[in-house]
Amino acid sequence: MTQWFLSYDGKQIGPLDQAQAAAQALSNPNGFAWREGFAKWQPINAISELTAPQAPQAFQAPMPPPVGALRRSDEIDFKIVGTEMQFVEIELDPGESALAEAGAMMYKDSRVEMQTVFGDGSGTGGSGFMDKLLGAGKRLLTGESLFMTVFTNKGQTKAHAAFGAPYPGNIIPVHLKEIGGTLICQKDSFLCAAKGVSVGIFFQKKILTGLFGGEGFIMQKLDGDGMVFMHAGGTVVERTLAAGEILHVDTGCIVALEPSVQFDIQQAGGIKSALFGGEGLFFATLQGPGKVWLQSLPFSRLAGRMLQAAPQRGGSKGEGSLLGALGGFLDGDNS
Repeated sequence: MTQWFLSYDGKQIGPLDQAQAAAQALSNPNGFAWREGFAKWQPINAISELTAPQAPQAFQAPMPPPVGALRRSDEIDFKIVGTEMQFVEIELDPGESALAEAGAMMYKDSRVEMQTVFGDGSGTGGSGFMDKLLGAGKRLLTGESLFMTVFTNKGQTKAHAAFGAPYPGNIIPVHLKEIGGTLICQKDSFLCAAKGVSVGIFFQKKILTGLFGGEGFIMQKLDGDGMVFMHAGGTVVERTLAAGEILHVDTGCIVALEPSVQFDIQQAGGIKSALFGGEGLFFATLQGPGKVWLQSLPFSRLAGRMLQAAPQRGGSKGEGSLLGALGGFLDGDNS
């Protein structure tokens, strides 16, 4: 029996049988659907299996207004430069804008004006003070700054603005429209995006997953139909999970996932493995369908190794010299 999964504004419904999926699609075709055999999520109104004419009914309720319609974002071009320490250069047509985390800018053309805004800077919410305060509060919950910066091309020709990664790793470009309009990511991974993308919060409802999942109870949720750019440590791998496929991942290595992917935790083997295996008490389980993005070097792991190696913590001194501290003094390290 064919099992269908439907997605509306990032909220997944399913599995559904053919009749249930067709009924749901008839009541609201403004979403995305997936079943085994599909390479990716597809718009419901483009799937003939769900939109074929149904038998007449005695009463048919009026079509509800579109639910979860994708926001209209600026169309931007970009290029990613570098390998270990990358930056993304965004090309802005006259009047186009990009938004970025405070302090992320590397350089910009003089025609690009920079404006610091209160909240997420998406420009899709209300203009009242309470709307802006709510947007800023969401960012505060994810540990980010209350402010974001909007870069707008005020000239008559194309202009550029570049944004740099905060630590070694890779920048991940994702077109939200191609994955259904919503992406869930770790709190500090967002770098920049086309204006129109909303940077909100995602609450982890499962208590154990929130406590031991590595990301806490609150993650970032990116909504819209434009380009977003995330940053991750080390090498980044993108995996597409089939329906029911399960992947075990270190809790710190998760960068982002589609809302259709179920995120849970599982105990890491027996007591001996949990205590002495070096992987902690739990690891994450990701169950498809959907895409996930993973990083090989979480920043917390990198920072821990650097702190462990610091001389103040009893780490490497003299880089192996037999003279120890005296060798460091002679070669100038302690001057």
